[in-house]
Amino acid sequence: MTPAGTIELPASMTAPETRRVFEALAADGAQARFVGGCVRDSLLQRPVKDIDIATDAEPERVLRLLEAAGIRAIPTGISHGTVTAVINAAHYEITTLRHDVETFGRHALVAFTDDWMIDASRRDFTMNALFCTIDGTLYDPFGGVEDALAGRVRFVGDARARITEDVLRLLRFFRFQAHYGRTPPEPAALDACIQLAPLLPRLSGERVQGEMLRLLRAAYPVPVLQLMIDHGILAHLLPEATSIGRLAFVTREASGQDDPVLRLAALLHTDRAGACRAAERLRLSNADTVRLTLLVAPPTDISLLNPRQLLHRFGIDTARDLVLLHDPERLPVLEQAIAQWECPRFPLQGRDLLDLGMPRGPRIGQFLKGIERWWEDRDYRPTREDCLNELRSRLVVEGGKCAP
Repeated sequence: MTPAGTIELPASMTAPETRRVFEALAADGAQARFVGGCVRDSLLQRPVKDIDIATDAEPERVLRLLEAAGIRAIPTGISHGTVTAVINAAHYEITTLRHDVETFGRHALVAFTDDWMIDASRRDFTMNALFCTIDGTLYDPFGGVEDALAGRVRFVGDARARITEDVLRLLRFFRFQAHYGRTPPEPAALDACIQLAPLLPRLSGERVQGEMLRLLRAAYPVPVLQLMIDHGILAHLLPEATSIGRLAFVTREASGQDDPVLRLAALLHTDRAGACRAAERLRLSNADTVRLTLLVAPPTDISLLNPRQLLHRFGIDTARDLVLLHDPERLPVLEQAIAQWECPRFPLQGRDLLDLGMPRGPRIGQFLKGIERWWEDRDYRPTREDCLNELRSRLVVEGGKCAP
């Protein structure tokens, strides 16, 4: 593979820890190069997150070389050729060059090789099939440099073949288009995505979640999601995701806030049950599921609550999100209220009802909620004694039981 020039690498890729890993691999004559995202993002002068290294040494040999150099080595995916090197807080994923013998959707039977071109040929996009050495010498077998600089997301080889090998690449195509694309999708690639979109439900919810939430974190994901909606691609995963206009508004108004759950809530046009179904399909965490359903279908009409009520019931961040989604004209008024807000503390507790003779049970919570709403409706002005008096006035003893 012929060098294609040099690039300047960020500090994390030339740090002493990184050099130790490269020196360890070279001790027995193995070759090692950075590969994929770290090379792409270095080229584009974007922050580098994960450092991936490709080598012609087989996994067992990589383990021996790292251990001989005193570097902690973890066989994270050794059957697929991946070993993780750990030095202090730095992690390096080292993968042996390979080619697919047989593919099974997200999985493949692989064989190891020492041919850099064969390894590059199995990657998804040209901008991800870039290699470079630790001195910045760049290798570009498929024109990935030109594509990356032009903002052109292009499959390595035939788009349909790459997607058939791994259907997740279909979603990755749109995610990369949202983050890196500055030109319209290539017609052949888009057509392959449209034709193969019915395969998307075969993917696990966790894999879909990863791609969709990353897509939603793009600076402005609206055009790509509109494309996915227009061509019926998103309907295979999230048929409720149709509110592209509201997503556009939320993305503009909350610029710089790449909150994927908020953006997903904006995109969904559905009720609480539909939000729960979407969360289940994406295998969202319990916390994200609760937040998504609250934002999509709040328990009360947001327009009926004044700003102070919103802030007290939901807190500053959620109140702002709810107004942004459901009552955006009141955002300036809410922001004024936030600037002056000191959260009042409800002066009663369950112990107060027990002291008045109410037996333990769920009715204590019901009474407290009712008094709290009464206190809230009076702008939190009633004192503890006022609340106790109101509570007493609501209690009627019948047969030894307290009732409202």
